[in-house]
Amino acid sequence: MSKRKLETPLLDKVATPADLRQLKPSELRQLADELRAELIDAVSVTGGHLGAGLGVVELTVAIHYAFDTPDDILIWDVSHQCYPHKILTGRRDRIRTLRQGGGLSGFTSRKESEYDPFGAAHSSTSISAALGFAVARDLEGKDNNVIAVIGDGAMSAGMAYEAMNNAGARNSRLVVILNDNDMSIAPPVGAMSAYLSQLLSSRSFQSLRHLGKEVASHFPRPIKTAAARADEFARGMLTGGTLFEEMGFYYIGPVDGHNLDHLLPILKNVRESDFDGPVLIHAVTQKGKGYEPAEQAADKYHGVAKFDVITGKQSKGEPKAPSYTSVFAKALIKEAEVDDKVVAVTAAMPSGTGLNTFGDHFPDRCFDVGIAEQHAVTFCGGLACAGYKPFATIYSTFLQRGYDQVVHDIAIQRLPVRFAIDRAGMVGADGVTHQGSYDIAYLGCLPGFVLMAAADEAELMHMVATQVAIDDRPSALRYARGEGIGVELPEKGAPLEIGKGRVLREGTKVAIFSYGSRLGDALKAAEELGARGLSTTVADARFAKPLDHDLLRRLASEHEVLITLEEGAIGGFASQCFEQLAREGLLDGGAKVRPMYLPDFFVDHGKPADQIVEAGLDSQHIVATALQALGYNEVASQPARA
Repeated sequence: MSKRKLETPLLDKVATPADLRQLKPSELRQLADELRAELIDAVSVTGGHLGAGLGVVELTVAIHYAFDTPDDILIWDVSHQCYPHKILTGRRDRIRTLRQGGGLSGFTSRKESEYDPFGAAHSSTSISAALGFAVARDLEGKDNNVIAVIGDGAMSAGMAYEAMNNAGARNSRLVVILNDNDMSIAPPVGAMSAYLSQLLSSRSFQSLRHLGKEVASHFPRPIKTAAARADEFARGMLTGGTLFEEMGFYYIGPVDGHNLDHLLPILKNVRESDFDGPVLIHAVTQKGKGYEPAEQAADKYHGVAKFDVITGKQSKGEPKAPSYTSVFAKALIKEAEVDDKVVAVTAAMPSGTGLNTFGDHFPDRCFDVGIAEQHAVTFCGGLACAGYKPFATIYSTFLQRGYDQVVHDIAIQRLPVRFAIDRAGMVGADGVTHQGSYDIAYLGCLPGFVLMAAADEAELMHMVATQVAIDDRPSALRYARGEGIGVELPEKGAPLEIGKGRVLREGTKVAIFSYGSRLGDALKAAEELGARGLSTTVADARFAKPLDHDLLRRLASEHEVLITLEEGAIGGFASQCFEQLAREGLLDGGAKVRPMYLPDFFVDHGKPADQIVEAGLDSQHIVATALQALGYNEVASQPARA
């Protein structure tokens, strides 16, 4: 990591955007350079999202300079590119706490700053939220601006178009800035394009255009319609914004998003002109701009560990065991080698889910549908109907976005779509927006679903094979983020008996019934309880649905205390167990049953191990829960959050 002393004389003067607006326009180029250097240095210390932030440095400076934030509302889509924004909005002194426990969030957060009017970390929400702010402003008779900055990747999601369709049908003043940094949907950007964009956004052009509309309004409808089409056609020929024009937006661009001499006049014109509806400014930027290692990297340094600023080398520790994601990819490849009906689908996360590796082996059987989880799920439904074996490989937190399709298109039709749910449970620095807390509950309530959770890497391979074998109903397999525990892996997985768990340790006093990733802590707790003379059984449920009723019955009837354990929210595995125990009358006077699941508050970003402790799911909390149930003086310190 860098120990260099940054020279940032202009940035040192800027504590808030109000200070920024005191600078001369000619000073903004230097300020942007200093801001970029500060961003690189900060992320080298903390790790996090880098490439996207580097690409919007000039855009961030220009927006805060041209508009009166926070009175003017600024919303960043996804907001993984908001680090420069945070530096300029009173948080520079804490920027090296990004994504650390107790530090700044890696995304916008309403509880963190008045300059973050809307929190976001999932894609394609900005235009919807911004329209809400704009309509609320109109209802209150105010005249402030509302600006949404959305990346071209986020434009692959249907929600963005739903919002644009709604916004285009209204006369609410709204500014959308399309940050085009990857799709290359723009024609070449140069001086002529910048000039035309500035002209089209100017008050004089708007006045002339308004006059033309007024004159045309006095003519018969055919002439009026022809005049409107001529206006749109002329501007479409000049700028290429026909798609957005058809949706009711006044299109300006493309403009070089790194050229402040081009950006500032356009933003100033948009701020001062009287547009009768929403405006879209098309800014072309380069992800990773201004930092050569990022510019040269294939992923433009999208997400990085701590790194050396000079060399760009990231300080990633040597893994002790393969990641669950890589083991899943290996298992799926093995299955696909012997079954040509196995296909894989992801929603814009091929490397995050391991499907980039699968795609290298089977390019014709791997599908990245973009940021479109709803489409991904129903697309898998169609594949399943046609006799294929689709694996919908989606993070738990993102699968939430396709829930209606899971219910309506998959569950009701009992289609054998295989959901591979990555990032199940705590996810560390990405925090509350990316934690996979709810999938056990939101899938467990659906009739016919088979739910599995892998306690280690070998189990993960066996469960992938099990999913391949399930051809009469939908199934879901959840697994954790990060490294496995280092167990020996089979060459290929073998299907498990559906609805059957396993016992790893036999005891007589306490039973711990674990589902998924907390099995290691359950075994540690059993060791400590055993050292205290409390003989403890540890069982791995493997399946939350269908449950192993025989195993559950035995655990409840043969032990004084039964603890259920899961890295998921209330309503999940414990609820499945309680329902079965209640139906069989085993809660009427038998074992003392204690559920352990995620607490009823959102666990903030931090190290995963610390998050587990905060959630009360570590081995010490398991021990304390057992002792409390047995009436010992030691009591469990339950997680609590005001």
